[in-house]
Amino acid sequence: MVLKNLCERIFAPKCSSKSSTDTVDNNQVPACSKAESSDSKFAKASLWSSFFTSGYSVCETFSESPASGKKVVNSTNSGWAASVRKVVTVGSMRRFQERVLGPSKTEVSSSDGDVWLLGVCHKISQHESTGNVDTSNYFAAFEEDFFSKILITYRKGFNAISDSKYTSDVNWGCMLRSGQMLVAQALLFHKLGRSWRKSVDKPQDKEYIAILQLFGDSEASAFSIHNLLEAGKGYGLAVGSWVGPYAMCRTLEVLARNQRERNDLGSQPLPMAIYVVSGDEDGERGGAPVVCIEDASRRCSEFSRGLAAWTPLLLLVPLVLGLDKINLRYVPLLQSTFKFPQSLGILGGKPGASTYIIGVQNEKAFYLDPHDVHPVVNINGDNQEADTSSYHSNIIRLMPLDSIDPSLAIGFYCRNKDDFDNFCSRASDLVEESNGAPLFTVAQSRSLPMQVSSSNDASGANSGFQEDDALGLDLVNDAETNEDDWQLL
Repeated sequence: MVLKNLCERIFAPKCSSKSSTDTVDNNQVPACSKAESSDSKFAKASLWSSFFTSGYSVCETFSESPASGKKVVNSTNSGWAASVRKVVTVGSMRRFQERVLGPSKTEVSSSDGDVWLLGVCHKISQHESTGNVDTSNYFAAFEEDFFSKILITYRKGFNAISDSKYTSDVNWGCMLRSGQMLVAQALLFHKLGRSWRKSVDKPQDKEYIAILQLFGDSEASAFSIHNLLEAGKGYGLAVGSWVGPYAMCRTLEVLARNQRERNDLGSQPLPMAIYVVSGDEDGERGGAPVVCIEDASRRCSEFSRGLAAWTPLLLLVPLVLGLDKINLRYVPLLQSTFKFPQSLGILGGKPGASTYIIGVQNEKAFYLDPHDVHPVVNINGDNQEADTSSYHSNIIRLMPLDSIDPSLAIGFYCRNKDDFDNFCSRASDLVEESNGAPLFTVAQSRSLPMQVSSSNDASGANSGFQEDDALGLDLVNDAETNEDDWQLL
């Protein structure tokens, strides 16, 4: 009774005109107000999530309206339950999440410069020299590109994970969902190309539907949350627990290898090699990680089982770029990575609340947010008429790039050897711009450094670290660049 009175006092002004039999139709809820859940791992968040989960369980008793065919809330539910449901679906959960991520901004200004979205520049800015040029077409192209990116969010109602009782990943699965989004984007690039855009009409592309099916919420889907948790046990992944970017990258590597061993070469769920660029297996050595070209080549050869010298390649670079907050010297370098044609964005966000960052505009980051909660959707590869609306965002979210957690991972997709060589060239140029503090460096082999230019040795711009004394990775190492805020996850 106390809870009922409390809810009625708080929410009555908003809900007084709604009856307990009002039609529930999420399509009528403003896009910026749809339910999202906090990903906090603290006890207070768990307490509140338990309360709102109870609200869901009470409010989700539906009956079919014979007149409209829509689902309506059963009239046997009390008025406070309807109020709780409205709050959950309209913004209460968002406010909890904003305590961690900060308020979501959805306005994109043409005065803030052009937008770089996973290697593509959208020229939405209005320059004084161009006069009153209409940039609406450019902005529409940016929106179409953004809305075509695959969004994977919290789900509820799937089969229990392993031997646990968990049928939802709400409040703990955001990094897993962010990792799924990055891999899904790599598959889109690989199978449909960077210029692909989601059609507003049906049927959808068969390859697109097949990609979504890989990320379903059951053991039958290759990259489901169920299979990710199983593959990541060696890196501390457990049901109900949050995971960091380094463990996420290694888990994707293990799962891809397991899938490769179980399937023929021509039927690989992930038709590309995967290379996690890190200091060592424990990820605890300091200094900038090194992309070793010979290591990348070996990954490709292993993937093709010796049949090809080079294959498509997914590069993952887990980093920690500061202690409590990101070191600002790395922000311009992170911005530049989105200009790489190979860019797959960043797994990052705020502590305990992972997002998938896919673009930048000056010092603002565009991201896809996995914290919405949706029911499980069963995508069948043969059904090109499937409703895939929950796999795409209908709002554009931004956050300051300098506010993200220093623990993150950068992704790149290289289609072939020429594409990889282009990536290495751009990465080497980025080293020269780093003033001695690169995100990562490039080496030809474990015995010889890759000489980017004759000025590198003197300036220390190509500084790195010796990955393993026994292996003798010979790179220039300027002691002044090894600050205490550099650590690999």
